[in-house]
Amino acid sequence: MKNYHLSPSQFREEGKKIIDWIADYYEHIEKYPVLSQVKPGEIKNKLPENPPQKGESFDAMMRDLDEIIMPGITHWQSPNFYAYFPSNTSFPSILGDLVSSGLGVQGMIWATSPAATELETRVLDWLAEMMDMPEKFKSNSTGGGVIQDTASTSALTAVIAARERATKFESNKTGVRQKLVAYVSSQTHSSLEKAIKMAGIGSENLRVIDVDEQFAMQPELLEKQIQKDRTEGFQPFFVCATIGTTSSNAIDPVRQIGEICQKENCWMHVDAAMAGTAMLCPEFRHFKDGVELADSYCFNPHKWMFTNFDCDVFWVANRNELIHTFSILPEYLKNKATESGAVFDYRDWHVQLGRRFRSLKLWFVIRHYGIEGLQFHIRKHVEMAQNFAGWVKESNDFELVLDPPLNLVCFRHKSNDEFNMKLMNAVNETGKAFFTHTKLNGQVVLRMSIGQTHTEEKHVKDTWDLIQNSAISLEKA
Repeated sequence: MKNYHLSPSQFREEGKKIIDWIADYYEHIEKYPVLSQVKPGEIKNKLPENPPQKGESFDAMMRDLDEIIMPGITHWQSPNFYAYFPSNTSFPSILGDLVSSGLGVQGMIWATSPAATELETRVLDWLAEMMDMPEKFKSNSTGGGVIQDTASTSALTAVIAARERATKFESNKTGVRQKLVAYVSSQTHSSLEKAIKMAGIGSENLRVIDVDEQFAMQPELLEKQIQKDRTEGFQPFFVCATIGTTSSNAIDPVRQIGEICQKENCWMHVDAAMAGTAMLCPEFRHFKDGVELADSYCFNPHKWMFTNFDCDVFWVANRNELIHTFSILPEYLKNKATESGAVFDYRDWHVQLGRRFRSLKLWFVIRHYGIEGLQFHIRKHVEMAQNFAGWVKESNDFELVLDPPLNLVCFRHKSNDEFNMKLMNAVNETGKAFFTHTKLNGQVVLRMSIGQTHTEEKHVKDTWDLIQNSAISLEKA
């Protein structure tokens, strides 16, 4: 009988080819247009409508990968990728992820692979130490850390736990959930609104607090809104503070917000998805002042810490609130280790049951770079962003919208919104760089997010020259 599986020797042979292909890709990544230039439907139309009846060779697959798939790739790992936010990776991370895939571990509870649980616990305690986080976020205290897929899932997890705390784990028979209200700023990530909807609170019970001239939440307006809601019979239960908003990298005043949350008995969640990695460097830790008042905190190593997607670190001050919220123990998951209470079963710390062995790639990254190596690259990215901001300030044609606290530069051409959009599209269509826009105070603002693994000063300078020259060409047109 025919065996359709690859043998270990065949896997070794084909696997080496794949590693070579990936290495070649990084050696030549700058030859690709950063933003894919294909039209909608172009890739799909090159793929057969029906699946193959018989298996095909890896050579045929790799040929189609080069000829069909690669033209449809936007190259997030290009040193000239400045759009949205970094989603950087590194070779140690890729290798760690390869090991995780090879082991094929399902780490839902301690018993299903003790190493998957205990490595995750240790690595997240390392990170808490590396970033000078509160002791309560460590596993030997009341709280601890768990790896989620994304910051969106962390937000949902925090909202649900906060909801259960506010309702004291009771049912909704009295309609108490209909009176719960949550608070975000006008710059908070959209995932928080989605979480509020998914948790059954509803968008109508989400209050949006105005921001100041630096686009940070105004705590006095938060306190005023909470008092208004209490007067009207609502129950404030959740506030999200952000360290590094998506549009402008604004830093909310965490301490002031936290003090309000403590006084008003609200859960404070801190979203530091991208900017959180900067806390590796002592000189940036003032941005998290007051974090010891938080009930939960998340950041994404898969954004700016050279760890490939997906990997979100979620810390809580009181892990029992998560376990009480998410733990359901069917007969088929009962085991001696769980019953002993001596282990963590991370499936009780979040929404999903199944868990990948994500801590392996994080472990590989931390051990390869060390704290010094990670700090070196974070500081370099921030320095490049500050240099770019300096070039904008020196320009007669462009203006800086606000001083960048870290690695995101918000700027615009002094012309109108239409010109700025045309300029961005013109640069992106060259394939030599890719950046995006937002709107701040009703104006189109261009964003340069500098944080890719292999971005150097020359890449940033070449992109600035490209932006300036493209603007001159548009003005002449």
